[in-house]
Amino acid sequence: MKVRDIMTPSVVTCGPETNVGATVEYMWNRNCGMLPLVDANKKLIGVVTDRDICIALGTRNRLPGDLTVGEIATREVFTCKPNDDIHEALEIMAKKQVRRLPVVDKEGVSQGILSMDDIVLHTDKDKLQGFCELTSEEVIRSLKKVYGPQFPVVQKTATA
Repeated sequence: MKVRDIMTPSVVTCGPETNVGATVEYMWNRNCGMLPLVDANKKLIGVVTDRDICIALGTRNRLPGDLTVGEIATREVFTCKPNDDIHEALEIMAKKQVRRLPVVDKEGVSQGILSMDDIVLHTDKDKLQGFCELTSEEVIRSLKKVYGPQFPVVQKTATA
């Protein structure tokens, strides 16, 4: 199974100059938690998440209309391509501890989003017919990595 088979095609993107208020409206209308940030050539240059917006609004003391996505977007982005195998994409998500991967073509132009929601909805699909590319066990293992600790865990040692 390829990423293109289950990804969500994205027609909504934002540019660095898009204000946060408009971005929230896009997310609300599309029921999504992340939008690709693209340049004038539609090449992916970052992403903005609902979490990025919450933290920015809670810490910057600025109105959403006065804050641009370019100021708050995450620029280090892990991606996949439409023709990538779904197992490879799932491994990237697990290793990088992300729930969503922007899907880009070979030029880096945004094509859509692959989310854990997309993967979960296609887990064990067509199992009755003997065709099952994503097993629930495989997805659960990956989810445990995604949701595992993201910071070094400090181990307490017993004192004698």
